[in-house]
Amino acid sequence: MLETYFSAPKTLRRLRSGPSGPYIDGFADALENAGYSHASAIRYLRNAAHLGQFLQRKGNDLAVLDARSLQAFLRHLSRCQCPSSNGGRTDHHARFGVHHFHSYLVRRGISRPTLTPDVQKVIPEIVICFRDWFQKHRGAAEPTLKQYCRGASELIEALSTDTRHWNAQSVRKFVLKRATQCGAGTAQKLITATRAFLRYLSFRGECPTHLDQAVPALAHWRLATLPQCLTAEEVDRIIKACDGSSIGRLRDRAIILLLARLGLRAGDLAQLRLTDIEWENGTLRVIGKGRFEVRLPLPQDVGDALLRYLECRPQVDHTDRVFLRNIAPFKPFVSVHCISGVVKRAMRRAGVKSQAKGAHLLRHTAATEMLRHGVPLEQIGLVLRHRSIDMTAYYAKVDVALLEQVAQPWPEVNS
Repeated sequence: MLETYFSAPKTLRRLRSGPSGPYIDGFADALENAGYSHASAIRYLRNAAHLGQFLQRKGNDLAVLDARSLQAFLRHLSRCQCPSSNGGRTDHHARFGVHHFHSYLVRRGISRPTLTPDVQKVIPEIVICFRDWFQKHRGAAEPTLKQYCRGASELIEALSTDTRHWNAQSVRKFVLKRATQCGAGTAQKLITATRAFLRYLSFRGECPTHLDQAVPALAHWRLATLPQCLTAEEVDRIIKACDGSSIGRLRDRAIILLLARLGLRAGDLAQLRLTDIEWENGTLRVIGKGRFEVRLPLPQDVGDALLRYLECRPQVDHTDRVFLRNIAPFKPFVSVHCISGVVKRAMRRAGVKSQAKGAHLLRHTAATEMLRHGVPLEQIGLVLRHRSIDMTAYYAKVDVALLEQVAQPWPEVNS
């Protein structure tokens, strides 16, 4: 497979020599299967061979390759004068190349996996049990579980592992102190996680009952603000900013339309699978918070955009997720922030400015558009999958025309 990228016999002999030689052809196969471009694969292969030669001169081999060896090689590249490198030193491509080659060697069992510089803290056993319980009985998603476990671990670290001797004063002191060290949004998440963990401990008899009531609340007035939304003209501009025949533009257009037409969450799209698209019925199966499953009608323009993207979507066997990265390696989005990143870039291309940015902005826009077209709040709540009509009522404040009909005139003051 190495001949796919190199044709000169001298170059082929050089790449297949040294410690990296026995694995260079397999690495070339892996790069092609992952969808890397021809130019990137050439750079990575040259750096893989260069890495082997560097280790050989140091008296090491690939079996002892670790994070320290990789860093030493990258420092060597900045002043490399090796006559045999032959283009093997190339700015940031070298870093990607050697790390990809090391990952390939780890998968083959040749090298040891590197340890991250930051040693992860050992998660207490009670927090692991709490995480498993919350996932099983509440159907919480992975980001929520991480947030709750982080809050529970901080609470144990601040107080003690002997949860039976916790008291209201110590819990309250912990929350108030942490609230001064972070923003309002982070503090609110910490309060929610702390209460959930204390209720779990109380349920198991591991802490005094009703200890969750000692957690103070942040001052927050519900429905105090208007939902951020875009106009129909701005949404059209964002959609047009995704015009094009490239894989990236086709993917972005499908994502934008799903968010703007159906009001989906970023997590819904990040987790969307090929089997969730029911073409025969013209519906989309969405599994949201708490494993709540619904089927939403698939509008014609959304279906057309999805079909165009799927026709050129990279063919990968390791995942059935609908939306993938459009550069190699072709993998699913790692988090909901990737979906919001698509929206932010499309807004920037369209020249649309808004105080709020990201996928949730289009969800708000979809709700307000349905309201302006006379859709009842109950039906809007069904589409948005709200558990309470109070959540949907948040959008009623943007219907100024309807509010004018019920607003009472302000009585004049006689002087």
